[in-house]
This record gives sequence, C-alpha cells and structure tokens, in this order.
Amino acid sequence: MLYWVRNIRLWPVHRFGKHVDHASDNDLVQNGSHLVDVTQPQFTWRAVVVGLLFGTILCFSNLWFGLQSGWISMMSLQASLVGFAVFKALERVLSVPFGPAENVILQTTAVATATMPLAGGFVGILPALKMLDSDEANGARTQLNFGQLCAWGMALTFFGVFFAVPLRRQMVIKEKLRFPSGTATAQMISVLHKRPDPTLDEEPTAQSTGIQVNECDRTGDGGVRLRRQESNTAADSIGTNDSASSAEPENISVASAKADSVDDVQWAVKLVLLCVSFLMSGGYALLAHFFPAISALPIFGSYLSENWAWNLMPSLSYAGQGIIMGLPTCIWMLTGAVAGWGILSPLAKTEGWAPGPVTDWKTGSRGWILWVSLAVMIAESMISLGIVAFKEIYALYYRLRHYRHIATSADGVPQPQDLDMHAASNHELDEVDRRFLVPNWVTWGGLVASTCICMGIVKALFDIPVYDTLIAVALALPLAVLGVRALGETDLNPVSGIGKVSQVVFAGVMPGNLVGNLIAGGIAEAGAQQAGDLMQDLKTGHLLSASPRAQFAGQMIGSVFSVFITAGAYLLYSKVYDIPGPQFPVPTAQVWLDMARLVNGHPLPPHVWPFIIGFALLFVVLPIGAALMNSAAFAEPVCRRLAIKQTTLQRWWPSGIAFAMGIYNAPNFTLMRAIGAIFVSIVSELLVARSKRIQRASGAEISGLQETLIRRRLGILAIIMASGFVLGEGTFSFFILLSQAFA
Repeated sequence: MLYWVRNIRLWPVHRFGKHVDHASDNDLVQNGSHLVDVTQPQFTWRAVVVGLLFGTILCFSNLWFGLQSGWISMMSLQASLVGFAVFKALERVLSVPFGPAENVILQTTAVATATMPLAGGFVGILPALKMLDSDEANGARTQLNFGQLCAWGMALTFFGVFFAVPLRRQMVIKEKLRFPSGTATAQMISVLHKRPDPTLDEEPTAQSTGIQVNECDRTGDGGVRLRRQESNTAADSIGTNDSASSAEPENISVASAKADSVDDVQWAVKLVLLCVSFLMSGGYALLAHFFPAISALPIFGSYLSENWAWNLMPSLSYAGQGIIMGLPTCIWMLTGAVAGWGILSPLAKTEGWAPGPVTDWKTGSRGWILWVSLAVMIAESMISLGIVAFKEIYALYYRLRHYRHIATSADGVPQPQDLDMHAASNHELDEVDRRFLVPNWVTWGGLVASTCICMGIVKALFDIPVYDTLIAVALALPLAVLGVRALGETDLNPVSGIGKVSQVVFAGVMPGNLVGNLIAGGIAEAGAQQAGDLMQDLKTGHLLSASPRAQFAGQMIGSVFSVFITAGAYLLYSKVYDIPGPQFPVPTAQVWLDMARLVNGHPLPPHVWPFIIGFALLFVVLPIGAALMNSAAFAEPVCRRLAIKQTTLQRWWPSGIAFAMGIYNAPNFTLMRAIGAIFVSIVSELLVARSKRIQRASGAEISGLQETLIRRRLGILAIIMASGFVLGEGTFSFFILLSQAFA
C-alpha cells in the first residue's frame, strides 16, 4: 500500500521549487473536461498527519455523543478550517505553501478518522451485543477485548470504501449529483485559499435534484450523523427568508462569488470564534464533572423532574448540535419529545402498560415509547429508500432505452447526432488522467480481499458461517448504491433504513440468531456509511481539481488509524462508565436490539400495537408528500393556496427521523438542542433587522441579494460557533475520562 502511494505522481513537477500561484496550460493534466492542477501538492504526509490529529479529536467527541444520544458529525468544514489555520501559522517555514488540493486530503483523512464510532458500530452494534440476555446470545461472544475490537473494525472499514470508487464516475462525473456537504466543503476551502467558487462551473443534471426533506442524516441504528446540517441545514435556517430575495439560486451563487467583502468572513475571525466557543463548552464540561447537579435542572418543577424525566441539561454542546441541525429539525424533534414523553409516556404509565420506572428500558414507559419511535423510523426510512430505488430503476430503464435507440435506428444505422452524443458522454467520463485515478485492479481486488477479510474475522469472532457474511456484504453493496444516490440528491444517507432492511432479510437467513442479525445490520450500515463519506469527499476533490487516488489513500489511512483509536477509547469508556448507564444510555443500541427482537418473533409490550400502526401510517404518507413537494406541477398549486414558497414548505416538512429522535432521547437532550436553534434564529433576525435599519438611515434599502448574503455569512459563523461548542465538551470530557481511568 505504501509503495503504491509513494509512486503516485501527486506532487508538483518542482517538488521543492518555487510555488506557482497560477497554473499554465502545460501544468494542467487534462483527459476530458476536467483539469488536474499539478502545480500544487496533492497527497502529502503533513496533510495526513494534521488530518489524523484533528480527526482523533473529532473521533473522541463523536464517541462521547454517540454513546450518549446517538449523535455523530463529519465536521469536514471545520477540519478544512483548522487545517488551513495550522499551515497558515507555519507559512514562513514551509518550502511549499499549503494548497487547496492538499486541504482536500487533510479533511478527507480527518473525516475518515472521525466517523469510525459509527462505521465500526461502536455506538450501536457493540453496546447492543452487551445488552443481550444470556439466552438471547446463545453462547456467542458479546464482549470484545482490544485486539478483537480492532479486528472487528478492520472487518467493516474497507469494503464500503473500495465500492465507492467506481460509483464516482456515474454519480459525480456523469450525473453531477450535488452532494451538498461535499460542495459546501469545496466552497469553504476555495474561500480560505482565495480561489473562485468552484460550483460556478457545475451544471447539475436532472438527476441531481431529489427529494428535499428537512431532517438529520441518520445512522443505521437510529442515531444521527450530521452531514446536511454542516452544509445546508443551519445555514438554511438562518440564511433563508421568504422575502429575502427573488433571485434564482444560480444568480445568488454568481453574485456571492463577486461580493467577497459581503459574503466572506476572514479565516482568523472564524478560528477565534471556534477557539472561544471550544473553551466555553469545555468549561461547562469541567463544571458538570465537579458539580453534577447542574446537568439536570428541574426547570419545570420537581414533580415533572422526578416522575417524568423532564429536566434541562444546560450543555453548550447540545445547543451547538441544535444550531447545526437547524430550526426545522429541532422543532420536529421537540414535537416528538412532547408526543413521546409528554403524552405517550404518562399514558402508558398510568394505564399500567409500562409499570416500571419511567426511564427503564425493559419495564418502564421509556422502553414502551421506544417502539413507537422505531415504527416511525422504519416507516419513513423504508418509504424514502423505496422512492430512491424506484428512481434508480426508472433511470436505468431510460438509459437502456436510449442506448437501444442508438444501436437500432430506423435503417439499422446509428444516427450521427446519437454517435456524437454517445462519444461526448464517454469523453466526459474520462475526465481525469489515469495516473490520478485508483487503478481497477486496486478497486476490485481490494473489494474481494476486504470481503474475504470480513468473512474470516466475523467467523472467528462470532462463529457466523462465512456464506452468511457473504450474503450480508452482497446485500450491503446494492443498498449502499441507493444510500449514496440519496446522499447525492438530498444530503441524507438513509442508512437507518438500510440497516433495518438487512435485519429483516437476516431474520429469514438466520432465524432466531440475534447476534447474527445485529452483525448483518452493522455490515450493511458500515458499507453505506463508508461509501457515502468517501463520495462526499470525492465531490469536494472533483470541484477543487484534487486527485481521487490521493483522496482514496487518505481515506484508507484515516480509517485504519481510527480503528485502533476508537477501540482504545471505547474500552476506556467501558472501564470508567456503565454502558448502558446513566451517563451513556446508548439509545441507538436499544433501537438495534429491539429491531432484532421484533423480526425474530419476540412479543411487543402490551397495547403498543395500535400506536405503532397509527404512527407508522402517518410517516408512510409524509415521505411520499415530501417527494411530491419536489415536483413543481404538484407543489405550485399547494403553495399558491397556502401562500408560501415551495422551498419554505420543503424546509419545514415534517421529519420522521427528527420526530423519532425526540421520542427515544430523554427530554434534557432535546430541550437544549431546541434552545440553541431558536436562540440563533432570533439573534440572526435581530441582526438582519439592525442592518436594514442602518441602511435605511443612510437613505438606501438592502436588496434581496444583499440580505441573502448577510444571512449566509451569519449562518457560517453560527455553524463554526456551534462546532466549537460540540468539540469543546467532547474533548474535555475525554480528558476527564483519561484522568479517571488512570487515577
């Protein structure tokens, strides 16, 4: 592997020579419509090292919040900002300046390192295995030591990455799917390095517009991994106003690229804001450690606090999560909390359907309402996945008809215009010189090898037959295609539905085997999540003329490194805290476990069936409505009657995943998220109103475009502040954990 990386021609022609600010035609490698700039570094070990270091911090933070509430974040924007700041500070001693393509490799490595808690099942599958009863485990291993955890991570970390490589040609190059998080990261890197907006040359095809649903990108265990939130959701909540502008989005993009003084915020200001918010949140973590009472404030009175678990945890990190998620998502999450913990939980308790303590998973109302949450997630995920599958099949049918038309014209000879179109299409696919692409032998050989590794390790750890693991991988790959397509169109990777599909299938493949059912779901989730992560990064690299081969190498290095980091951190958490326990209730693990029990015939709690059916039917209809809202023919009459814009209706459309999160998470997590989102939205409106007053006082009016740019700048600052909040508590909490583990 190192030999292959070392022999990639990724550095500039003059490796240690004078930096060339603007590439000439001879310095650009072209084999189609896309250029690769060889005047700037691509793969460098300095970028990889910084990416690994920042990714490790993100990994610790993600593991903390993942075990606590199921929340995982990529933080690709923040990785590019921090990486830029590090090399900006070292600028005087660098022989070769830090360039945008190198920044792409840095954030690719950081994201691969950061997301292993999800990809390896450390916040869902592994805790769920520990929660199995002895008769449910049936003698299988349910707890792993460090070496076994590392082997488990290696089993899951590769095949999704290899499988994503060939998908790039179809989804990034040919169809030009937007991949909003990857596009937003490319825009951020361009601003930092003072380059033109790379999206101005992109012309999305018809397939690049998908179902716009305002919700969180979810994990396969029902948790949340924020992807769209980083790029769109928070910015949309702040940067969208029905009366802001009548300009089309494309015009806004062009204008914003020409108005850096309005739209941009200096990188130093962003870094200071990130550091200040980081320290503030870390300070709260220290206070909460020494004074635990502040983590559960009974703001609604002692009765609701003691009997129904309605408390407020004034954590800046959860406020930051709410800011990143955006106001619509948090409102629907709060709605779920009110429905679950304010209505259904008291009902189940008082009627005797859940007689145990309210917060008990087995006999209390928390476990009872979890089934309603699971029904909502399954219903929405399955329908959303079905819509994507239908679109994929229809697109395939359309392509086959098109090529059949080319092959057989009326006189049996292809028409010249068809040949030209077909040739242009093939020419477009070969957009990068081969030496910058991952070789086919690496892609397909790696996919076969990683599948064999997965089968061998799963057999050794859990005694699951190799052919069953092969079925799990074979099922995961086509499901990953659907997940990646949904991600490219909506920034939502439906890995929750993908994991549940695999569990349903394996209830038939391995009936009664709960361990095998959980493992199969984890394999499907890992494949879809790893493929989706790399595709977002490849979109960023494509926009910034970075080498796909270099990105692939960074992804592999980050993933392997993170396996060992995450395994060690997970063991520390397990040593110091009870998992599950008061500090880490791991609700996502309970979702996985309940699904495994359900599909294997375990009985449901009493009287929960009517509520499961009712809520499932409701959230079957809503995704279909969301798909229709994306159709102008259907949406325009509805919006005209309601007197609102189509984008506003799409943004506020009910989110089943957010609603379900409000049910399976305790109210203290949801309340602070909602407070953070509401606070930032109010402050943003006040600042925009102040700008308007100042402009009017000078005898002028703020145009719709100017207001949009102001809101976009405020949205960027809000996301950076929120990221500091999240990273601060996660990082400080991990160091508190270290002090307790080795005290």
